[in-house]
Amino acid sequence: MFDTLGLTVTRFFEEIPESALRQLIEPDVVSILDNICQGHAGEEILRRVAPTIVDLETLLLSNKTRNDILILLSDKKRAELEIRVGRKIGDSSGNNWSDAEIREVRDFFGLVDERLAEFADSAEDVVAPSYGLFDHQRHAVQKVVPLLLEGDQRTILHLPTGVGKTRSAMHIAARILNRQEPAVVVWLASGKELLEQAVSEFKIAWSHLGNRHVKIGSMWSNKALNTENFSDGFLAIGLAKAWAKKSRSDQGWAVRLSQKVKLVIFDEAHQSIANTYKQLVNDLTISYQCSLLGLTATPGRTWNDIDKDGQLAEFFCHNKVTLEVPGENPIEYLIDNGFLARPVFRTLFASSGMALNDKEVKRIANTLDIPSDIADTLSMSEQYVIAVLSAVESLVKKQHRRILVFAATVRHARVIAAILNVREIRSCLVTGTTPKRERERTIRSFKANDDAPMVLVNFGVLTTGFDAPGASAVVIARPTHSLVQYSQMVGRAIRGPKAGGTESCEILTVVDPRLPGFGDVAEAFLNWEDVWQ
Repeated sequence: MFDTLGLTVTRFFEEIPESALRQLIEPDVVSILDNICQGHAGEEILRRVAPTIVDLETLLLSNKTRNDILILLSDKKRAELEIRVGRKIGDSSGNNWSDAEIREVRDFFGLVDERLAEFADSAEDVVAPSYGLFDHQRHAVQKVVPLLLEGDQRTILHLPTGVGKTRSAMHIAARILNRQEPAVVVWLASGKELLEQAVSEFKIAWSHLGNRHVKIGSMWSNKALNTENFSDGFLAIGLAKAWAKKSRSDQGWAVRLSQKVKLVIFDEAHQSIANTYKQLVNDLTISYQCSLLGLTATPGRTWNDIDKDGQLAEFFCHNKVTLEVPGENPIEYLIDNGFLARPVFRTLFASSGMALNDKEVKRIANTLDIPSDIADTLSMSEQYVIAVLSAVESLVKKQHRRILVFAATVRHARVIAAILNVREIRSCLVTGTTPKRERERTIRSFKANDDAPMVLVNFGVLTTGFDAPGASAVVIARPTHSLVQYSQMVGRAIRGPKAGGTESCEILTVVDPRLPGFGDVAEAFLNWEDVWQ
């Protein structure tokens, strides 16, 4: 019985007679080899170099030389090949071989048809972008750009938290900067986390999308910048810093800067119609060449005040671009397809025992957030603290590796973090008073890819601009009457596997039964649609 292993090219040259080997190698090449080998290239040298020097594939494809090569095979290998091709080798039946017979010969010698493979590859190939967008992001960007360049030149980009508002916006910023030179894109945000995130993301985006060297300017907290000399690039401005400059030292700075600004991007755009911020935006966009883009996951100021929500829609000329995906609910589509984690909502009821009088109930009803004195009294009751601790411990037992806790006050956050550590649950604390270096170190530790569970307790600093895809659980121990704020807290743990996050996340809300709460991110996403019609 014949084996069916074929024969490698190297093995072929090892087995044929030396005389045949010398005939296959061109005389000039043999002469060179002889000289190199001081007069005579021995058989070992010839067999070693033959696979590289002799174009065996060309000889096998040629009708003139094919039989000359094949008759050099051993009897055993020749018989194997004859079975494969279905003809005698070296007979007088002619040298015209079919394509199928040639393929058998190539396969016998282990030769890949590089020319056919090359042709197939060149017909269609795939190139992955270094800073690409998912389909739903790309479609949104394609709809935003014309709205910014024509007509009202104002629009909001409405994407859920965790779906890439910042990345999508950077594509738009890059298009504007590439289209006009020189040009300034201004990024407005209220928190340093959002501003730091924007600067970091622009550096990455422009390195892949940009067409020239541009400047990056920072103006928030203690970062000062002479905007008079800033004429081409990306400028991140803190809203508090901007308004302080306008109201205290230089009322006209934003108007002067506007002559160079082609695009203003307002992050968390539901804040934009506050009187001070609205004036600032109008100053920066006074030029007819400047466009305004708002970014938000919650395109409304309130939960149920249609007049205030209508003011936001009017400020952006009722232009809103949102997700266009299959199905009735975009959130469900994003969850089902791995862009968002599937949230599991649970509620722990914890009565503080404090009596709310009619005046306090009215105060709660008329504000977007629970008054701080009421929140402090509520959250520091023994039952409420125990409820929060129990919530965290239950999540640790469920093998959640990163848990984010939103405390009601700074004092509440300190107590929760301290007791968790006493109970030997690794916990750390971040508040508005935490020194910058300590906060950065703590957040780096929380984002680290290790298996030891860790709880990050915070108050007032991580509702926006904080990206920790590894967080798979959130404890909302901060009572709120704001659907916007609740959605932002939920959003910290809702990144899906396609965005580097988790398949599911658990949202555990600790509430007093008498206070309002929310529990559905899909409901939150669609809440304001009526005012944008």
